[in-house]
Amino acid sequence: MTLTPSERATFKTEIARRLSPQTWTEIDLVLEEFGANVTSWSGDSFSYVAAMLRGIEDEPLRAMAQHLNIETGEDSVFDIPEFWAAGKLRVFLSHLAKHKVFASELQAALASYGISAFVAHEDIEPNSEWQDEIEKALRTCDTLVALLHEGFKDSTWTDQEVGYALGRGVPVSSVRLDIAPYGLFGRKQAFNGKDKDAPEIARELFEAYRVHPKTAEKMADVVIEMFCSSTSFLEARSNVKLVEELTTWRKSYKAMLREAISSNSQIQHAWGVPESIEAVIEKRDPDSGIPAGDSVSDDFDEIPF
Repeated sequence: MTLTPSERATFKTEIARRLSPQTWTEIDLVLEEFGANVTSWSGDSFSYVAAMLRGIEDEPLRAMAQHLNIETGEDSVFDIPEFWAAGKLRVFLSHLAKHKVFASELQAALASYGISAFVAHEDIEPNSEWQDEIEKALRTCDTLVALLHEGFKDSTWTDQEVGYALGRGVPVSSVRLDIAPYGLFGRKQAFNGKDKDAPEIARELFEAYRVHPKTAEKMADVVIEMFCSSTSFLEARSNVKLVEELTTWRKSYKAMLREAISSNSQIQHAWGVPESIEAVIEKRDPDSGIPAGDSVSDDFDEIPF
């Protein structure tokens, strides 16, 4: 059956959205298996996938969408739910209802690092069908974090949330609070949350997301935005360190950083910051044509995903 223009647009956009967090090798493997062309690329991975899908026939496009569990119609995730903050990494926090206060504290702490976290009791409007909203969040999150309090493994809902995310292939991590990770995500190292507060855990998650191959690109965008929006000299000096540590780079960052130096007085007059940014730009040499994801390290043994 011939796809409608709307279905083709939905499939292509969602395929690009779901493949772009993967490594370049994984992206090319999927594209090649379903008959799409692959080539060298100097831009971001989302634009790359979208470009490689131009001209692809309906049947392989439909098969690729099925492989990635993409749907159209009422269940389409073409329109991202409003509870996600634009341009941020989208994290689903899977938690027990009796620990909702801790989940909310972690949500607030993650926001300071440019991470948009979904907490069911905070983000679902009273008149919304709560199960539908949870499913939307699971279909559109970039990663899931399981908050492992006692009783987590006995809850049908939390187990299903983790299973859904594992099935989608997004990174799934856990914070060990009362119990250790188990089942399909038990083989992965967990963050140790015992005796730590929400800001400490948020910082550890942020550091992991900055280098993980499936989240590094989006987190690089977040770091650049954090730096450009610095509201104090201290913040600018702190954020410039994050820019220096980026594991991936887009050509557009050069103009964004120089514009920030020119227009943001907290950056412009922060001692040593403009010079540090120029050094980063010179080192990165964005005109070299290296794809954004190629500079990400291949050693992720200590990253708990």
